Amino acid sequence: MTSLSESPVTFHLSVNVSDINRSVAFFSKVFNCPPAKHRQDYAKFELQNPPVTFSLEPIDPAERGVLNHVGFKFRSAEELVAVQRRLEAVGVRSQREEGVECCYSKQTKFWLHDPDGTLWEMYILEGDLPHRGAGQSEEAVRGTSTHTSQESTSVLCSLQPASEKIRWQHRLGSPLEVPPDVATGSLDEVALQGTFNGPNTEQHLEPFLKKAAAALKPGGTLLLHCLTADRHLDEVPDLPGPASVVKSVPCLQRLMEAVEAAGFCSARLTTYRPRACFTVGDAELRETKLEAFKPLDAQRDTLPVVFRGPFSEIKLDSGHVLRRGCVTQLPSNVVDELKNTPLADLLVVIETATAPVSCTA
Repeated sequence: MTSLSESPVTFHLSVNVSDINRSVAFFSKVFNCPPAKHRQDYAKFELQNPPVTFSLEPIDPAERGVLNHVGFKFRSAEELVAVQRRLEAVGVRSQREEGVECCYSKQTKFWLHDPDGTLWEMYILEGDLPHRGAGQSEEAVRGTSTHTSQESTSVLCSLQPASEKIRWQHRLGSPLEVPPDVATGSLDEVALQGTFNGPNTEQHLEPFLKKAAAALKPGGTLLLHCLTADRHLDEVPDLPGPASVVKSVPCLQRLMEAVEAAGFCSARLTTYRPRACFTVGDAELRETKLEAFKPLDAQRDTLPVVFRGPFSEIKLDSGHVLRRGCVTQLPSNVVDELKNTPLADLLVVIETATAPVSCTA
């Protein structure tokens, strides 16, 4: 333990059980103590000798195996940051989550996978909660909603204000449908979380993205987060831990083509891991986050811009070519779109002088 931190840390082991009450009764006898937490959908033992946090998840082991995930609980944010920095320095990639509500508590954590794909969680507790929270719950992993009617099979597809934006979120496992109460051109943002990692989603890439585009306002944002493969993958992946809910993985190139075919512009990868999370045969699977925009309505007025470089020229999704150091007339709506991308810092929008000026004045 001292190699991880100067002060003691607690080993964390999370297992899947078919009957949580039966398992709580069994392990209470084994550990000779009651659980620190016992809910209908979660239980946790805090053992002192040895120091172990042992949690139970109501997931049938016959479907996903006994092991859910393992890890370490730290005592302070400083220790957590120090460990993550050390791991990053030696090439171990991780995914950090700040203040996530998970397992009836508020936590800050980071996740990583070992060479065999086992999920490791490094975290600190920031306080207990009366509710489970969305992070890493079965609802979050599968996308199932706790506030839909019993008759509904839809999953966390709710409209919600976020910084005065109208946002709709779709999660893995939800029906590939935009809710009927979402009007055309009414959304500022569509977030797709694992949407195309569900079963048999390959054929629905373009149709569903077109529905998402139709629901967005002009200039609206598409945020997409999923696993992608570096080549076409025919087989259903058999991934460990919480990733076992992944039933298909689109090829990155195919996904980018579908985004473009659906009419989105200025698409960019905001996250694409250099190291694969998983391998399936020769295919490498990576966490991928993508941002794209619905084009603004066409405008006739144009603005003169100069491309700074460093490339000799670039071609925009609109078809316009920008050459380094040359003035190019762009439609004002295209300029507005570029302001929301990293390319904005590489462009100079020329202002027309309305009166004589002198740079030496």
